Parts: sequence; C-alpha cells; structure tokens
Amino acid sequence: MSIIELIIGLTAGFLGGGALSYFLWNKALNSKKARIIAEAQAEGEVIKKDKILQAKEKFLQMKADHEKYIHEKSADVNERESQLKQKDNQLNQRREELNKKQKEFETQKREVEIIKENLNVQLQRVEHKSEEVEKMYRQQLEKLEQLSGLSAEEAKAQLVESLQEEAKAQAISYINEIMEEAKLTANKEAKKIVVKSIQRLATETAIENAVTVFHIESDEIKGRIIGREGRNIRALEAATGVEIVVDDTPEAIVLSAFDPVRREIARLALHQLVTDGRIHPARIEEVVAKVKKQIEEEIIETGKRTTIDLGVHGLHPELIRLIGKMKYRSSYGQNLLQHSREVANLSAIMAAELGLNPKKAKRAGLLHDIGKVPDDEPELPHAVLGMKLAEKYKEKPDICNAIGAHHDEVEMQSLLAPIVQVCDAISGARPGARREIVESYIKRLKDLEDLALSYPGVMKTYAIQAGRELRVIVGADKLTDQETEQLSYDISKRIQDEMTYPGQIKITVIRETRAVSYAK
Repeated sequence: MSIIELIIGLTAGFLGGGALSYFLWNKALNSKKARIIAEAQAEGEVIKKDKILQAKEKFLQMKADHEKYIHEKSADVNERESQLKQKDNQLNQRREELNKKQKEFETQKREVEIIKENLNVQLQRVEHKSEEVEKMYRQQLEKLEQLSGLSAEEAKAQLVESLQEEAKAQAISYINEIMEEAKLTANKEAKKIVVKSIQRLATETAIENAVTVFHIESDEIKGRIIGREGRNIRALEAATGVEIVVDDTPEAIVLSAFDPVRREIARLALHQLVTDGRIHPARIEEVVAKVKKQIEEEIIETGKRTTIDLGVHGLHPELIRLIGKMKYRSSYGQNLLQHSREVANLSAIMAAELGLNPKKAKRAGLLHDIGKVPDDEPELPHAVLGMKLAEKYKEKPDICNAIGAHHDEVEMQSLLAPIVQVCDAISGARPGARREIVESYIKRLKDLEDLALSYPGVMKTYAIQAGRELRVIVGADKLTDQETEQLSYDISKRIQDEMTYPGQIKITVIRETRAVSYAK
C-alpha cells in the first residue's frame, strides 16, 4: 500500500468515527503486509537461485580454465624435455666427433714430427752441399778472373751495360712502332668521327647579300617614295642609314647597306609606309622608330626560339639578345645564326662520339661567335671579345675558354676548345657556305703565293683548298731541315700579321732530295 492510500484510509477512519471501520481497515492492512512479505520472500528465493547458478557457472568456467592452463603447461614441459633430450643427444654426438678428431690430430701430429725430423736431416745435407757448391763457385770464379783478366764487378758492369744498350734499342723500336700505329689509328678514328658528325647533321645553307630588293606594285609609288625634290627618300636614308637606289628597274627599289639590321628596318618601314599611303618626313621618322622597336623585340624572340630549339637553357637575357642579333649578321656571306646553330649541333655530336658532355659542347658552339655582334665595337678579336662577354654573364670557365680559343687567340684549357674550333672550320669550309668576290678571292690566293715566293730558297708555291692550305717547295741544296721548320713558322707569322683571311691557313714546306743517274 502506498503512503497516499494509508493517509486516505486514516483520514476516512477518523472522519467515520466508528471502531468498526478502523478494525476493518487494520485487518486489510495486515493482510496487505503479509502478501507483500510473501512476494518479497519469493522474489528473494528467485534471486538467490540465480546467484547460486551464476556462481556455479563461474566456478565451472574457472575450473575449465585451470585444467586448460595445466594441460598447456604440461605440454610445454613435455616439449622442453624433448628439446633438452635432443640437445643432449647432439652434445653427445659432438663430443664423440671431437674425440675422434682429437685422435686424428694426435696421429697427424706424430706424422708431422717424423716428417720434421726427416726435413732437418735433409736440410743439414743441403747446407753441406751448398757449402761445397759455394766453395766450387769461388774456385771457378777465381779461374775465370785469371783467364779473362777482369774482376767479377768489372764483368758484371760490362754485362749490365750491354744489356742496357740492347734494351734501349728494343724499347726505341717498340715505341716507334706504337707511335706509328697510334698515328694511323688516331687519323682513322678522327676522320671517322668527323664524317659521322657531318653526316648526321643537315643544316640549310643561308647566304646573305649586301642589298635587298623591295618590290612595289607600280612605278607610281616610286615618285611618292622619292617625294618633292627628294625629301622623302633623304628622310628615309637619314633615319635608317641605308642607301636607297631608285633606278629604271621596273617595280623594284634596291636597299643597299652592309648592315643587315638597317636593311631590314628600311624594308619593313617602306612596306608600312607604302601600305599606309601616307609618306612624308614626319611619318617616316615615326614609322622607322616603331619598326626599330619591333626589330628589337624580334631579335629577342629569335634568340629565345633558337635556345629552345637547341635545348640550351639558363643563358643570361643579354646573351639571348646577342644570339638573336646573329640573324642579321653574316660572315663572308654566311648567315651567322645559321653558322652558329650548325657549329652547336656539330659540337654536340662530336662531343657525344668522344664521350664528353654534349650539352656543354652545344652551348659553347652556339656562343663561339658572340663577339661578332656586340653593341659597341672595341678593338679586340671577336673570339677574345666573345670570351669576355661570356665571362661577364657568368658562363662556366671551360665554355669561356672554348669561345676565346677557337681562333687560337688564347691557350686551350679543355677538350671543348678543339671540338668547337674543328666544328667552326667544318661549318665555314662546307661547300657553298661562304663566298667572296671572285677578284678579291683570286687576289688573296695570288698574294699568298707571292708572299711565300719572296723568301730565299723557295722554288714553287701552291695555294690549294680554296686558300686554306699553302704548300711551299724549297730546294734541298739551299735549306736544311732545321731551316725548313723555321721557314714554315716565318711564313705563318707573316701571313697573320699582313693578310686578312677567314678561318686558318695551313703552311706545308716540302724539302726533298733527288738522286739522278743514267745507265749507259
């Protein structure tokens, strides 16, 4: 019964005021208590039974775990016992083997002692024999000294001297054979590498002229270009520095200048002026200034495109600009940029054939003529100037040396230098690569031959290979071999000092002796 029911019952009892009511309520209350107690006892019995069951289950589980643990321990103990027995058996087996080996060792030891005793006996015999041989050797030596009249030291010295002379002669002969074989092999391998490099490279031939022909649609435009009293053409020549030749050639104007950049500026400016139609001095100056800026941008773009095509990276922006300027320069009629690209590719191929770094060789080949396109014109050879520019813009020392040494102005310090020099000569000597005016070419060859003929003792001279080799024939009765070498040096020095020529010239002085007799 709840507290609320109890309170209600008590209140009803008191309010009822009757004893009967109280008695009945009390009886009901006692009955309720008895029922509650019985229910509590029954519930307690159930809980007790559950707890007992749980305790039994836990006991059985613990018992099973204990038995399992005992079983596992027993298995481990059995396994360890078996392992110990196995190890014991192994130890016994090893002990038996050691005993057996010990017996064998003792047997061998006794045998060695017997052999040692025998060796001692034999050694004593050998010592006795060697003493007898030494005594006989001294006796024979004394007899030889008496017969020859020389002491042992003197005879030994003579023998050593004769052997030295013989060995020296054989060594000189052997060295000469090796050198001859090396020369033949070196020439063969060098030719093979050069031919392979040239065959693997195909570069277009570009020849520059000193004039540019500007085509126009009609001759009426010529008058507009000339302007009133020639003011337009004078303004254009003053702005560009190019001589503009307007003659009777139909629909064409000739732009003449030795600077290709100026010619290109004049050509582009004329093209824009003719297209626009407004041609007067002020407009000419405006267009020329605009075209100069465009050319400068194109120069930089050409330099970048060239370095990307060749795979040369990390160049200073100023060097890239100078590479772009090569497009508008020529050397003996050969376009400088095409020449530099060809030298770069040849150098890379040749360096790869020789097991060197092809990237460095290509970089040096591309930059080798950079001294021909500076913004100012100092009084320095272009190779030395190019080397100084490369040093200024932080190129590596071996690349700078290759640039400066490709015409022998500075001493070569790495293998890159001769590779660049050879590839420069190959590119310049390629048929059709360079050209000269016929008269000046013939005059240069004649001057070469006359210069060599001016020396005493020279009989004939021949300029061959387009003036790249000079052969000088001297009289054998007039000059000695030493004087011939000096003559070759003197001629080369005088050519360097007095003449202007592309590349290098090889001077070969030939001196031969002829013996003539007649059979009658």
